[in-house]
Amino acid sequence: MTAILLFGLFFLLVFLNIPVAIALGLSSLFVLLINNGFDSLALLPSVMYSSISSFTLLAIPFFILAGVIMEYAGISRRLIDFANVCVGHRKNGIVLVTVITALFFAAISGSGPATVAAIGTILIPALVKSGFPKHISAALVASSGSIGIIIPPSIAFIVFAVVANDIVPITISRLFIAGIIPGLLLAAALVVAAMFVKRSYGQGEKESEGIEVAATVPVEKASWKEVFKALYRAIWGLLIPVIILGGIYGGIFTPTEAAVVAVFYALVVGLFLYRDLKLTHLPKILIDASVQTAVVMLIVGAASVFSYMVTTNQIAQTISEAMLSITTNKIIILLMVTICLLVIGAFIDAISAFYLLVPILLPIMLEIGVDPTTFGVFMTVNLAIGLFTPPVGLNLYVASGIAKVPLKDITRGILPFLVASIIVLLMITFIPALSNWLPDLLGM
Repeated sequence: MTAILLFGLFFLLVFLNIPVAIALGLSSLFVLLINNGFDSLALLPSVMYSSISSFTLLAIPFFILAGVIMEYAGISRRLIDFANVCVGHRKNGIVLVTVITALFFAAISGSGPATVAAIGTILIPALVKSGFPKHISAALVASSGSIGIIIPPSIAFIVFAVVANDIVPITISRLFIAGIIPGLLLAAALVVAAMFVKRSYGQGEKESEGIEVAATVPVEKASWKEVFKALYRAIWGLLIPVIILGGIYGGIFTPTEAAVVAVFYALVVGLFLYRDLKLTHLPKILIDASVQTAVVMLIVGAASVFSYMVTTNQIAQTISEAMLSITTNKIIILLMVTICLLVIGAFIDAISAFYLLVPILLPIMLEIGVDPTTFGVFMTVNLAIGLFTPPVGLNLYVASGIAKVPLKDITRGILPFLVASIIVLLMITFIPALSNWLPDLLGM
């Protein structure tokens, strides 16, 4: 009865368009009052505070701040220029430019919506000019931006490690390295899917009206001089993931310390090397980063209360036993979990989903012999797909605002990228080596 009340009220509030953090908090509060009375309210502050005061989670505000600084420093523009001169001359060069830039910026920001916002203002107009309909252009950028929570450093992997460590030891460093191959596979799948999209150059020119055309793709292959010039301009941005990951895996600093290093590095690059960042930008940067951090931490705090209710009422154990009583077939259970995650990911964000589902699903995965790293990666890929899955995919809303097209039109254009992503998801789910080979090779 407690489980029905808790999950039933949560999903009811979500379907009523109540923000996910509020829905998590209200459903938990309601069940807590019914079970334990008003005296139990004293639990809320302690549970929420203990969840957000984790040293590991301190990496989140710093990675968010680093991403905002890099956006103001003009790094996305230079990354796009570099990708453009390298592959822009090819038949589907603009698609490659979009996905490659998303990969680079994802490795910097660790956030899907931030990646869409940073590259979308430049690449959506460029895609339209290259013949892609506006809704397809926005759909490609929205789906490419989802790579942001898979390619390290990933905020999603940080949260997963924090939640999962209550059940089984797993390091953020291992999850970071495990996300590289799945992220590259997802990027390749999006490029292939875009090749099957019908293009109309006249329609592309027509649809470019109403949005600023900020970039075009060169028709001729760039010279080596142009390539090296673009590389020189972009090199400081390209070095960011190298420094972050190299420092972590070289044992120089922890993931949390790496986030602080990323902030100082971004400031130096923006202020003294690129000089696009001005001191007058800093108040706006701090406000933007503070708002984004506050949203994430509110979700973490509310979700931790929900997770506390699931654990203390033995709901996770009950659901695990019920699912395993239906079948112990590993393939069937993985398919059931995948479908569940795809549906839930379309309605709630990754951080909420981790606190909501990891206490329930991870014990099931361990029972049927699924490696926790594999589970962490395929769960994250599931939720990444949710970022561009209607009706609540956040990337879709960001891309819709940039392209100035209705959400229903982008939803039509997302289908080929959604199919391609699900194929990759199934590969990651049923071929554990795609997640584990690289971290095992590096001895993580």
